[in-house]
Amino acid sequence: MGYTLEGYLLEVCTCKVICPCWVGEDPDGGKCDGVVAYHVDKGMVNNVDVSGRSFVLLAHIPGNVLKGKWRVVVYVDDKATPQQEKALMDAFTGKLGGPLADQAQLIGKVLAVERAPVTFAVEKGRGTLKVGAVVEAEVTPLQGATGQTTLHDSVFSNIPGSPAYVSKAPKYKAKLPKHGFNINLKNHNAVQGSFKFVA
Repeated sequence: MGYTLEGYLLEVCTCKVICPCWVGEDPDGGKCDGVVAYHVDKGMVNNVDVSGRSFVLLAHIPGNVLKGKWRVVVYVDDKATPQQEKALMDAFTGKLGGPLADQAQLIGKVLAVERAPVTFAVEKGRGTLKVGAVVEAEVTPLQGATGQTTLHDSVFSNIPGSPAYVSKAPKYKAKLPKHGFNINLKNHNAVQGSFKFVA
C-alpha cells in the first residue's frame, strides 16, 4: 500500500514574481489564487498505474500559506479510468500519508471535484497548461548567471525534496466565477520543477 510518483509540476498564481508563499511570507495582496498542476510521467498508487495522468488544484489561499484554510477545486485528468481517479485522489488528498499529506492538511475545503481534459507540457524550461475551459497558462523560466534560477530548501514547497525553478507566467487565466475565480493576468509568478513522491 502506498505510492511512487514521478513527474513534473507547473504552478501559477496571482502573486508577483517571486511568490512570497514559498519563503513563508504572506502573499501579495493578502491572498493567493493559484493553480498547482502535477503531471505523472511514471507512477503507481496501491498497484494502480497512473502514468501519464494529471492532477490539478485550483486554490484560493486566504492568507499565509502555512496557516492553511485553502479552498480548492480539484481537477482530475479526464483520461483517467475510475480506478486511476480514485488512486490519484487517495494519494493527493493525503489519505495514503507521505509528502503529499503535508500539503493536503493545508486544504480547508474542497469546493468541487471535476474531470477535465488537461494539456500539460514542459520543454527546455517553458511550459503550457490548459485545464478544460477554466485554466490557461504559459510559463517561462527566470534566468540566472548560470542558467535557470532555483529555490532549494524553501520553507514551503509543492515539490518537497526537489529544486523549484522560479519562473513567470506571460499568461494566466482562470475563469470559474461560481467559486470566486476570475483571473486574467500577465507576467505574474510561476514555478516549475520535477518531483518524486514516495510513501
